[in-house]
Amino acid sequence: MRKFRLPAILLALVFALGACTTKVLPGKKGLPALKVSENHRYLVDEKGNPFFWLGDTGWLLFTKLNREDAEKYLTDRADKGFNVIQIMMLHSLGAKNFYGDSALINQNVADPLVTAGNSFKDTTQYDYWDHMDFVIDKAAEKGLYVGLVPIWGGNVKSSHVKKTDAAVYAAWIANRYKDRSNIIWLNGGDVMGSDSIQIWKTIGSTIKATDTNHLITFHPFGRKASSIWFHNEDWLDFNMFQSGHRRYDQDDSQWAFGEDNWKYVELDYAKTPAKPTIDGEPSYEGIPQGLHDTLQPFWKAEDVRRYAYWSVFAGAFGFTYGNSAVMQFHMPTDKGSAYGAKEYWYKAINNPGACQMQYLKKLMLSHPFLERVPDQSLIAGENGQKYEHLAATRGNDYAMVYTYTGKIIPIQMGKIKGKKVKASWFKPANGEITKIGEFTNTGTHEFDPPGEPDNGNDWVLVLDSVK
Repeated sequence: MRKFRLPAILLALVFALGACTTKVLPGKKGLPALKVSENHRYLVDEKGNPFFWLGDTGWLLFTKLNREDAEKYLTDRADKGFNVIQIMMLHSLGAKNFYGDSALINQNVADPLVTAGNSFKDTTQYDYWDHMDFVIDKAAEKGLYVGLVPIWGGNVKSSHVKKTDAAVYAAWIANRYKDRSNIIWLNGGDVMGSDSIQIWKTIGSTIKATDTNHLITFHPFGRKASSIWFHNEDWLDFNMFQSGHRRYDQDDSQWAFGEDNWKYVELDYAKTPAKPTIDGEPSYEGIPQGLHDTLQPFWKAEDVRRYAYWSVFAGAFGFTYGNSAVMQFHMPTDKGSAYGAKEYWYKAINNPGACQMQYLKKLMLSHPFLERVPDQSLIAGENGQKYEHLAATRGNDYAMVYTYTGKIIPIQMGKIKGKKVKASWFKPANGEITKIGEFTNTGTHEFDPPGEPDNGNDWVLVLDSVK
């Protein structure tokens, strides 16, 4: 077995600067329709081009921000490579927006409070839903899809929403937004599907029957997956799981996967019929480990990267990033914050993890994406436990292996085409690519990442067939 260490002098190829950089994107009047790929593992646009979901949780966007700040946030996320913003339409039945407009009459979902007018065309605020229209359309201009949660799960779980009213509301929102190009529906909202399951089925089936233009999934409770309850529902186009915010030693759920979010992907990947899957809510950057105890350590950028690469390499079609201060749009006028958020949203949008997500998207789309499969047989020997886990994926003529700790990666060669392969290191923290060399595509090789082994010294080994 041969071992190769990086030479002292490196040739670096850079996707983007290591600093948190942005670029202005052109406005887009309409976005391509999304659909499930032919192999039922990924999403594609109407022309069949791969769509790598890079989401951000802007949960309280509709209620917390005015129009000027909403546009600033959307511009920032588009510039950083995000293409989906996950937002609650109704965080509560008494929801009001920045301007004081209520969403509902008498807190009844079947009776939205609407007024005449079309405020997204001028500067006058008419009602809650006009403001929502404005934000959704601004997102489309910037190339962003919006993942809309019709009503956050706790409102249904607490029996404040009747099945008949849910059906009326679902039909109303579906009719209102079915012709907009950038809609994705996220039924549920941090809730067990078994809680009020008939209401969730009613919302899902009603939206799907009314709006045939857009995809729909279910956002579940922490450490759960939509596939538990709804995998075989006709209205569910793809699966979503919430790996949640707990450490290994904090996870007391049935599966007790802890931080191993790749295991949720494996469970969904094995189900029939095949449906795409994604981690729609992993641990957020800047949130306490375990979520509720603010004296616990806070999750950092390297933790976010680990969740992202583990799940995508295991077969997920994308990834959703989250930041504690951003998801609640924490600002100076708030009376305290949720989960011990210490920063304000307009500063937290530039946290390291938010800047680094674009490099994953660029890496995955730099190779044929739709042929990609998870393949742990690339690892010669043990895959590793917990933080030592090596995640491997490949196409026909390329392979990638992620290490979170920077320990030696033993590779079983011959898994991709070609007599020889060229190897490179990809650095998830800044998108930098460094050439290693060419190797025969037989036997086993060991590749030693730069730096000393340590948590957060993460690297991707990239192997490409030599044509």
